[in-house]
Amino acid sequence: MHKAFESRIRLGIMSALAVNDMLDFNSLKEYLGVTDGNLASHLKALEKEDFIEVEKSFVDRKPNTKYNMTKKGKKAFEDHLSILEKLIRSQK
Repeated sequence: MHKAFESRIRLGIMSALAVNDMLDFNSLKEYLGVTDGNLASHLKALEKEDFIEVEKSFVDRKPNTKYNMTKKGKKAFEDHLSILEKLIRSQK
């Protein structure tokens, strides 16, 4: 299991990005029901691990930040889920 995924919010970010190619900051914030600062700190931690990529642009002169999962992030997340599944099966 990877320490980066111990947080409910980081698990939520990775889950959302696993089923969406790319999501913007506000979509993630709404989906997870967290504050700007809380989300930003978790995104930064995942970015530092090279699990997500950031794409910054402007839409109608407003900043727009989008995120997507890297290949490294996808592998780490899938490995994490696999370990969780094994743990759950062993408890039956």
